Amino acid sequence: MIDTPPSTLAAVPADGDADLPWLRAVAHRVQDSPGVFLAWLEEILGDEEAVRAAAKRSYWHPNGFAKMVLHTSPDFRIRLHVWPESTEPSRGESNPHSHRWEFASTIVAGEGLHMVEFHETADGGKPYDRYRYGADPANPAALLADGEARLEVEKTPHVRLGDVYSCDTAVVHTVRPIAAGLTATVVIQGPHRTGTTVVYCEPGESDDQPNGELTETDFRVLVGAVADAVASCR
Repeated sequence: MIDTPPSTLAAVPADGDADLPWLRAVAHRVQDSPGVFLAWLEEILGDEEAVRAAAKRSYWHPNGFAKMVLHTSPDFRIRLHVWPESTEPSRGESNPHSHRWEFASTIVAGEGLHMVEFHETADGGKPYDRYRYGADPANPAALLADGEARLEVEKTPHVRLGDVYSCDTAVVHTVRPIAAGLTATVVIQGPHRTGTTVVYCEPGESDDQPNGELTETDFRVLVGAVADAVASCR
């Protein structure tokens, strides 16, 4: 299928486990083989069924960027996160959160992303309401209240165009573009390692943050813009 990445980019791991070193290796291959990655994007855009399927499993994040799933399988996923052209930098994913899976990502368009990584602390820090995502079997997307917590900044890595960033399930972070304009990152996501993950909201902030529909037109426009950006950097 067109949405299956070229084997030179992301072959199924030999031992069947898409662990963090394997995810990082795939992210580096995206950087080392921009022509292969670009050709794959163009193949997807040229296939109406692939566009329809990818758009259906993608969405607009409530903070204004698109999460587009280019490939999905039991072993791994490849997502493209795109912050569209803008005059002001996006707020990105502003609620500190962790993930149920490991991932590695690489910037393919724009200046890059600013990360802030946190840890809970008994003293100092900033107060948050803590929620658990994935804890409700009847509604896996619901956020269930899990008490209060204080978070302290641990480090603030910047991931620039061409860099690779990796993250395991223990990391709590926020992500936002460094600059205005088109920013895109390719995320290589491994299998679920935990049943739930944590999301922190500032006190008084609503936990109701529904995703928005991403249309086939949105998908074509955004992936096309990323393809143009990749081509211009070759």
